Amino acid sequence: MTSTMTADIEVDAPIRAVYDQWTQFEDFPQFMGSVNSITQTTDDLTHWTVSIGGVEREFDAEIVDQVPDDHVEWASTGERVHTGRVAFTPVTDDRTRVELRMEWEPETFVEKAGAGLNLDEAAARMDLERFKSFIEERGRETGGWRGEIHNG
Repeated sequence: MTSTMTADIEVDAPIRAVYDQWTQFEDFPQFMGSVNSITQTTDDLTHWTVSIGGVEREFDAEIVDQVPDDHVEWASTGERVHTGRVAFTPVTDDRTRVELRMEWEPETFVEKAGAGLNLDEAAARMDLERFKSFIEERGRETGGWRGEIHNG
C-alpha cells in the first residue's frame, strides 16, 4: 500500500531564495523531522538516512526533473519506494507558495498505522512550517544550485 502525503505553505521570501534553499539537500535535517542526514553524491543523486516510527532506513534518491524556480522531482532507486515533487509558485515578488507531494511505501505496522491516521501528512506540514521558519529567520538562503535535470 502506497501512502500519499501533500502539504503546502506560503513563505515570506522571493521564489529564487526559496527554491535555492530547497536545493541544499544536506540542510534538510535542520527542518525535516524524520531526516537524519542527506549526502549529495552527484548533481542528481542523494543518499538519505531517515528515522520513521523509530526505524532507521537508508536509500538513494535520484533527482529526475529539476527546473530552477519551478520544481524538483525525485524518486528512490532500488527497492524502497519513495517519490516526491516540490513545486514553487510566486505569490508576490517577496512571497512564494511551496507545494509538496510525496509517495512512499510504509513497511512496518507503526508506519502503516501512522499513514492510515495521516500522521505522515501532519509531519510533512510540520516540516514545511520549519522550512518556512528556517529561511524567514535567516533572511536568506544558505546556498543554491541553478542547474536543470531532465532524467525522467
